[in-house]
Amino acid sequence: MVIYSEGITLQTAAVREYLNITAQVKATLEKSAFHDGIIVVTSLHSNSAIIVSDEEPGLLEDMQEWIAKLAPTGGQYKHSDPHFESNAGIHLQSLLLHHQVIVPFSNGRLDLGPGQFVIFVELDGLRPKRVSLKVIGE
Repeated sequence: MVIYSEGITLQTAAVREYLNITAQVKATLEKSAFHDGIIVVTSLHSNSAIIVSDEEPGLLEDMQEWIAKLAPTGGQYKHSDPHFESNAGIHLQSLLLHHQVIVPFSNGRLDLGPGQFVIFVELDGLRPKRVSLKVIGE
């Protein structure tokens, strides 16, 4: 098994933001020089997520409302203990969206549909966040 690894650091301008990182994922794939395999894209933070989705603004707003309903911020959580940051709702939102995606590629091109993009979701931002990219292939 051959692996090419790279990391990127992202900084958002807002506390809640969606960043299309498909270009960075493609650039990493190109640097690997692999033709077929998978690329694993992982957020290294528990208050962010990586998704594959359409980036239509209305859909992203719907997603934001959906995760806020399922895991509201400021709720009564045990993680609110004074010894911890009181962001349990954000951590649960991250679990709903997931911290990682696996994208296959063929002939050196990402296997994504026409409306699919790799998107970094900042849930509790304004701090630099690291994303790991691991290309596994040949």
